[in-house]
Amino acid sequence: MLRPLAALLLLTTTATADTADGEALKAMTWDQIVDEARGGTVNWFMWGGADNINIYVSDYVGGILKRDYDITLNRVPITDAAEIVNLILSEKEAGITDAGTVDLLWINGENFRSMKQGELVFCGYTGLLPNNALVNWDNPAIANDFGVPVEGCEVPWNTVQFAFAHDSATVAEPPRDMAALIAWIKANPGRFTYPAPPDFTGSAFIRHVFTHAAGGPDALLGPFDQAKFDQVATKTWAILNEIEPLLWREGQTYPNTVTQLNELFANGEVAFTFNYDPSQFGLAVQAGTYPDTVRSFGLSDGTIGNTNYTLIPFNSPNKAAAMVVQNLLLSGEAQLEKAKTEVWGAAPAINITRTSPEVQAGFAAIKGHPSVIPAAQLAKATLPELQADWLTAIEKGWAENVGN
Repeated sequence: MLRPLAALLLLTTTATADTADGEALKAMTWDQIVDEARGGTVNWFMWGGADNINIYVSDYVGGILKRDYDITLNRVPITDAAEIVNLILSEKEAGITDAGTVDLLWINGENFRSMKQGELVFCGYTGLLPNNALVNWDNPAIANDFGVPVEGCEVPWNTVQFAFAHDSATVAEPPRDMAALIAWIKANPGRFTYPAPPDFTGSAFIRHVFTHAAGGPDALLGPFDQAKFDQVATKTWAILNEIEPLLWREGQTYPNTVTQLNELFANGEVAFTFNYDPSQFGLAVQAGTYPDTVRSFGLSDGTIGNTNYTLIPFNSPNKAAAMVVQNLLLSGEAQLEKAKTEVWGAAPAINITRTSPEVQAGFAAIKGHPSVIPAAQLAKATLPELQADWLTAIEKGWAENVGN
């Protein structure tokens, strides 16, 4: 359950703060940082919509932190990271520079862009994390978050790629590209919908349509271009408005979240769902929420892939402890644990070849779930994320031209 912001603010008064400020931490050795972190509390604000992820964080990660470092991990579930960005901004405007509410935030995309531009991020320390050596920072998809250079302000956690899911018992052969999907929606009224922005996954579906209307991603790469946007947006809104009366409930309403879309799919009200994290389809089958006949698929013209990260706000009172959390999340062992299909099935953000032989063997032994499209197959057609200014304009344009 999402806690009221007033209750979240109370967390600050109960947390045990590090005594060293950010600049002092950057001058320390890792052993000194760990000593500084012991006995601390980390308030980690993160999306809380998946029980398996919550269990992994609270039990596996939280258990190791308590056992090995005497650090208490307080997982704070949220539904929209933008609300927490606004909270941190409000604290900065109020002069709260070293006693903030948030110690760690699961984030990427336009929210990272907003925090970096607003100087709300603790930066320049990631090289101190021992497990930073496992990260391939030469990979542009890691070094840039939706086109914004990371520059030591975030630590990668997972890599993901958008995929669709269908029940093969009811839709034997799903559409294989965006044009075919649009044609399928027109031919099957009431059997498709998507979450309304600002839902992150619904926004991603709209970006797929936007890329399709542009004739591919090449025309959209680089900084925001108003003339290009206007040209492609006109085509995009026309497509989305044409299919709107053919959507679930005749397009009179949209799901607010991807969780609601998943429920519609589970109940058989719509024929497709989709997610940035295809492992969720297999977990839903294992939980009995989806039937065994569910299968996932990509598109021949590509689906969007990106990296998500953890970030320490500029005014976290527990920066050393948050750094220890980030270092643990990057470890080969922790990345392997969440990659297991029965735990999460999340794709790693580290270079596996840089890990120990035992960890590499563990990754090699993982068997994919039949409902989950293999990451290697999905990666054969990957679309890049657009820079954050494009996302903002697309979401605003959808609200004004379609969602209204």
